[in-house]
Amino acid sequence: MLNLTVYLSGEIHSEWREDIISGVKAQDLPIEFLTPVVTHEASDAAGDVLGPEDNSFWRDHKSAKVNSIRIKTGIERADLVIIKFGEKYRQWNAAFDAGYAAALNKPYIVIHPEEFTHALKEVDAKAMAVASNEEQVIEILKYVSTQK
Repeated sequence: MLNLTVYLSGEIHSEWREDIISGVKAQDLPIEFLTPVVTHEASDAAGDVLGPEDNSFWRDHKSAKVNSIRIKTGIERADLVIIKFGEKYRQWNAAFDAGYAAALNKPYIVIHPEEFTHALKEVDAKAMAVASNEEQVIEILKYVSTQK
């Protein structure tokens, strides 16, 4: 068995992370998961510790920098990055995470609906796999962590 650390990047408005984590646990795979902050309000408020802002631009700017500490560290620690592009919102930050993983030569898998293929063609081109659902990712993780 190959022990893996996997960073789960991308949309935060569905239970996809929990689906992958529970699927991996059900198969007793040796995988540790890292994630960004997945509560929208907590993510938006991450920079508030640095002081109040009247201008939302500066509040977002400070929160993005504080969030990036966790994101950058997680991606750097990971053996593999999984990035989900969901349907509710466009995840521009997820595309950035894919670029960062590619720059670090980290393998990554993307998950997205077929209708996003054209918009994400450059992200997909660098991915090790393009999945349409979480079950496919679980099977890839099983293959990667258990095959000899």
